[in-house]
Amino acid sequence: MSGNRYDKEFKTYAVKMVVEDGRKIAEVARELDLVHQTLHKWGNKYKEEQEDAFVGSGNLSPKGQADVEKNKRIRDLEEEVAILKKAMGIFAKNQK
Repeated sequence: MSGNRYDKEFKTYAVKMVVEDGRKIAEVARELDLVHQTLHKWGNKYKEEQEDAFVGSGNLSPKGQADVEKNKRIRDLEEEVAILKKAMGIFAKNQK
């Protein structure tokens, strides 16, 4: 079944059948009509991120969202510094 989209609950259910119940990937994949490589990939992702895995297309994990917010804050601060430097240059010219 290639090209199908599965929700987080289904992916988590499938992975937990392997991880927590100790079942074989091939057995669970066959039972759920999945390609075993897909289930293996989901398992690796789950092991890395646990409950933050499978956030869905177009969504970010909490870590990814924090990185985006951090990078935005850095850009904002860099812009503020550039503005202050320009203002200091203008004031320095006026002092002469």
